[in-house]
Amino acid sequence: MAENRIPRDIETRESKTRVKQWQQPEMLPEPDKMPGFVYRWIRVSTLSVADPRNISGKFREGWEAVPLEEQPKFKLLADPNGRFKDHIEIGGLLLCKTPAELVAQRNAYYQQQADRQAEAVDNTLMRQSDPRMPLFKERKSTTSFGKGT
Repeated sequence: MAENRIPRDIETRESKTRVKQWQQPEMLPEPDKMPGFVYRWIRVSTLSVADPRNISGKFREGWEAVPLEEQPKFKLLADPNGRFKDHIEIGGLLLCKTPAELVAQRNAYYQQQADRQAEAVDNTLMRQSDPRMPLFKERKSTTSFGKGT
């Protein structure tokens, strides 16, 4: 019985590889992140028309342009004719960074603004509430998962 068998070390199995699928390339590559900083692409122009109002507002918020020396992998991608020399500008977008603490403070500020607006809407609704048919303010959402069959 064993005489017709081929030894295992000689027998090879063809490896079936999956055909590589085409993917649309990313327009903006991901920068190497430094701890304590948040990175963001900020618009400096649209259709080759400069947008100084947007970029100056972002600079006043605390964003600063990332120098090319800090992210050397972008050397070939950076626009040599861009307005921001020695910085990373791709397709009208400038790579900027800011300390993570500033982002957390900004997010807390806007969350507080949203909470105040929701509270104002609730107060207006409750003012119009009738005891015979009260309005409820329910600000809690739940997520439930069903059983799979």
